[in-house]
Amino acid sequence: MSRYRTIINKALASLLVVLLISFNNAVFAADGEALFKANCSNCHKPDADYTGPALKGWSDREPSKEWIYKWVANPAQMIATDAYAKALFEKWKPTVMTAFSNLKKEEVDAIMKYVDDYTPPVATAAANGSSSEGEGSDNSLLYGILTLTLAVVAFILLQVNSNLRKLSDEKEGVDRGEPVPFYRNKTYIMALILLLFVIGGYFVVNGAMGLGRQKNYQPVQPIYYSHKVHAGTNQISCLYCHGSAQDSKHSGIPSVNVCMNCHMAIKEYKGDPIITEDGKTLDANAEIQKLYQYAGWNPDTKQYNADNNKDGVPDGAKPIPWVRIHNLPDHVYFNHSQHVKVGKQQCQTCHGNIQEMPEVYQFTDLSMGWCVNCHRETKVDFYNKESKEGNKFYSIYEKFHNDIKNHKMDSVTVEKIGGTECQKCHY
Repeated sequence: MSRYRTIINKALASLLVVLLISFNNAVFAADGEALFKANCSNCHKPDADYTGPALKGWSDREPSKEWIYKWVANPAQMIATDAYAKALFEKWKPTVMTAFSNLKKEEVDAIMKYVDDYTPPVATAAANGSSSEGEGSDNSLLYGILTLTLAVVAFILLQVNSNLRKLSDEKEGVDRGEPVPFYRNKTYIMALILLLFVIGGYFVVNGAMGLGRQKNYQPVQPIYYSHKVHAGTNQISCLYCHGSAQDSKHSGIPSVNVCMNCHMAIKEYKGDPIITEDGKTLDANAEIQKLYQYAGWNPDTKQYNADNNKDGVPDGAKPIPWVRIHNLPDHVYFNHSQHVKVGKQQCQTCHGNIQEMPEVYQFTDLSMGWCVNCHRETKVDFYNKESKEGNKFYSIYEKFHNDIKNHKMDSVTVEKIGGTECQKCHY
């Protein structure tokens, strides 16, 4: 009997070791991608220059093996003391990389391994004509199946152990009675109840946290407006259409007249075909005609319609009923100018790669946790009296500037100037 038990114990121990090793390797493999997307993707791409340089092949460019750790932890100090860091800053200025002193060396290694091993997703012949980026990158289903399989194997081994014990008892003449069937075993029943409780609780909590959030929300608009064509291909600045973003609380929706500034002259689209989300080729010229109808503009006569009813608006003209995408709760205060002009944040920080979106969708969930994490990591751009650079708005925090100058601290995050105080965003 002891020999059987030894075999079973060794089998269970081996199974546990395999499970732990598999789980650890899977988590480590996923960490690099997850860390990159959480910390680096706003400014970097693995294989192409973006707000910052492409990261793939970084090890061939860095001066030493330890350089990357110092750079990630404190870019400002490296720019002041290291020639390669200074040259990098000169190429990409005025953008300065955010310091990530909280990242461990193992996490930095995982990120850099991910970018070195990165291969662009292969475009599929899907009906919508888009690439399959992001698809298949989540191995959660595979890990779930593996865990379930190992759990079934463990359950079978427990049953085998019970049967072997019964045979051993019969051989030794010990009468223990019939074992309790697994479906009546209180231990198994309680374990199943706890498992269902945990799974149910997980989905209930996630569902409750997601109430009111609209990540990936992409409504059908009255006019198919492609940011990829306007902000991407034609390089139109975001502030041309959303000029109030740097001067007021709201970014504002451009009026029809703003669109007509260009489309009085541009009556025909001559760019690459625009493929909609349902895989159809868009008739871009028909969308321009919709704009003319809303504006009350006659493209043949190149004049606005007559104002016969004397209301100051061309006959037939009316506002475009755009469908709002980004919307915060009423109890949340958010000021665009504070972030765009004072904080010098790029539109892509909150709205994603807007210049690559054929039609806009909500890039992130805009949750409180997402905002707070940004405030904890974003460095404050203090005004430097000597170089005349930086933001004078933060001159009231002169103490922080002096502490940085005297090397008492390397940087100041938004959190340290009250960016995580409840009353800053809730009123």
